[in-house]
Amino acid sequence: PRKAGMERKELLSKNGAIFQAQGEILEAVASKDVKIVIVGNPANTNALILSYFAKSIPVQNISALTRLDHNRTVALVAKK
Repeated sequence: PRKAGMERKELLSKNGAIFQAQGEILEAVASKDVKIVIVGNPANTNALILSYFAKSIPVQNISALTRLDHNRTVALVAKK
């Protein structure tokens, strides 16, 4: 999670390394029909990074769970 004072680019840098490693591991050992759900924010970016390093896994098998982003957007719209 992003800590107080941490900029988004710092979070992306840390998460990028994590999801790169996970993608490489999945590429090496996972079944090619595996289904993957990414829940770490920013979920869409993390899913993209993982898919880049797990090239043999079809992108349709990788999903980003973005409910938190959805809920935040609904709350912002509701305030207007």
